[in-house]
Amino acid sequence: MIETTIKSIIHHHASDPTRLLDILLDLQNQFGYLSAETITQTADLLDIPVTRVQGVVAFYNFLYAKPVGRYRILLSNCIIDTMHGALAVMDQFCQQLGIKPDQLRSDGKVSIAETSCSGFCDQGPAALINGVAIASLNSQRIASIVNLIENDTPLKDWPAELFQRPDNIQLPGYLLKQAITPGSAISSLLSRGTQATLDEIEQSALRGCGGAGFPTASKWRYCRDAEARQHYVVCNADEGEPGTFKDRVLLNQFADQMFEGMTICARIIGARQGFVYLRGEYLYLKDKLQQIIDERTANHWLGNDIAGVTGFDFEIKIRLGAGAYICGEESALLESLEGKRGIPRIRPPFPVTHGYLNQPTVVNNVETFATAAKIALEGSQPFNQQGTANSPGSRLLSVAGDCTHPGIYEYPFGTRIDQILDDCRAENTLCVQIGGPSGTMIAEADFHRHISFEDLPTGGSFIVFNGTRDPLEIAGNFVAFFAHENCGFCTPCRVGTTLMKNTLSKINSGSGSQDDIAELHQLCELISKNSHCGLGQTAPNPVMDTLACFAERYQAKVNNRTFTPDIDLEAALQEARQLTGRDDPAAHLDQFNE
Repeated sequence: MIETTIKSIIHHHASDPTRLLDILLDLQNQFGYLSAETITQTADLLDIPVTRVQGVVAFYNFLYAKPVGRYRILLSNCIIDTMHGALAVMDQFCQQLGIKPDQLRSDGKVSIAETSCSGFCDQGPAALINGVAIASLNSQRIASIVNLIENDTPLKDWPAELFQRPDNIQLPGYLLKQAITPGSAISSLLSRGTQATLDEIEQSALRGCGGAGFPTASKWRYCRDAEARQHYVVCNADEGEPGTFKDRVLLNQFADQMFEGMTICARIIGARQGFVYLRGEYLYLKDKLQQIIDERTANHWLGNDIAGVTGFDFEIKIRLGAGAYICGEESALLESLEGKRGIPRIRPPFPVTHGYLNQPTVVNNVETFATAAKIALEGSQPFNQQGTANSPGSRLLSVAGDCTHPGIYEYPFGTRIDQILDDCRAENTLCVQIGGPSGTMIAEADFHRHISFEDLPTGGSFIVFNGTRDPLEIAGNFVAFFAHENCGFCTPCRVGTTLMKNTLSKINSGSGSQDDIAELHQLCELISKNSHCGLGQTAPNPVMDTLACFAERYQAKVNNRTFTPDIDLEAALQEARQLTGRDDPAAHLDQFNE
């Protein structure tokens, strides 16, 4: 029976090893977890090494090699969820369900654990239950969820109000005020011409909206000009940076426009196949996105002979991630899309010449494709009428933290930080984290600075912290995130982020010394200069920024000694004293401190 089910699922995915992640997710949905037998049979049926399947299962946080129960609760430990009571939520769930974190309840029904940012920072604390997001958790909602679990109510029968997730668009602008009519940008592309449309995108100076800011037109041109048997378009919908949720809103309200942008890109570069790599935390959006794809296909805006043009063929498939922050990096995403561990590739070569299946590939994020579609429809001028000379256009910001009105704000580039703080009703602001943990922290003296590529670039995260927060604890949360989410490929990041986390924890506990502060400086330099990819290179940013902005707070937490050990040596000797029956002064280390 098990073997028959495995064969059926693998056959459904065309026995294609590049779809290994989809296969494993479907198998897990069927069996509850991925047993050694399931892994072995999957490898045999796909004719790939069992170590490859084992490696993929071990890599992704949402794949389980051991039972996790019929109900799996994952609570977001993002700094914003923590600020809004995530620890208390964890305690309530544990007490009411009679469970402990990271342990399966004795009856095999339920387990609970922490997960990284779930993309609902504007309405936390939030959790994933069997992969489906539930936001705005409070005592009443927790009690309702516990009752549903204890009564074995299937998730599909839970009350709809538990799954309400408002988009919280607080300030719409160029992109958000009105979505384009489906097909209108494609019609403009066909009437204007592909080269003229690419010229409009180049004249707009649109840059990638995921954080790196590479010119969009240049990326598309490089890919178009690369000779190959096939070209691909990939939408990176794996926004995993803590504090970022703008793409979630775009996927919910502007998916048609995103698909239109992908189709325009396909026409320009000569691609016939596209993928949306959807982060696992947004599982609840998958069916809706597929429905939109089906509607566009039925209306001849996708599929064969799009808009009646012979040979204009392009299809889009959705591929689901499985909880790996590193897959937001474009080359790691491509590895995952090929059914592998999400290990960033060595570059060059770049994806525009050697991307998916080693073929030329454009990888852009949701906001970039949605914006490109609007530029293709309206031309570059409306986009260029806002922003700055070096940063035309607007940027969507995911604003959350210590503010009265969290949500999505769209601002022209050049908008000052203090203006944003006023708009979201932030008070007594101590600092702001721009661009997520890998971005930049600024204190009050820099609130006159502005969002732009020439000043403060950002992939969209804007986290507000008021004067009651401890910057070192904030940095500690961010560094713990990087230590947990690194891919494990290179030593500087794998070991360095853990050392950085432990050293900062030591200082936060009051056990640090001047030597530990010096050690943090050295670790930051080593990790940033020697790591394999952008995750490692930017992982020290929270520590470096807090060392620069809040040096006095570090000094206030360290003692006057030059050095203190990482472990309590006196306590470590207690077992030896008990075994030997000694408790005289010579058996204690205090004598050496006199």
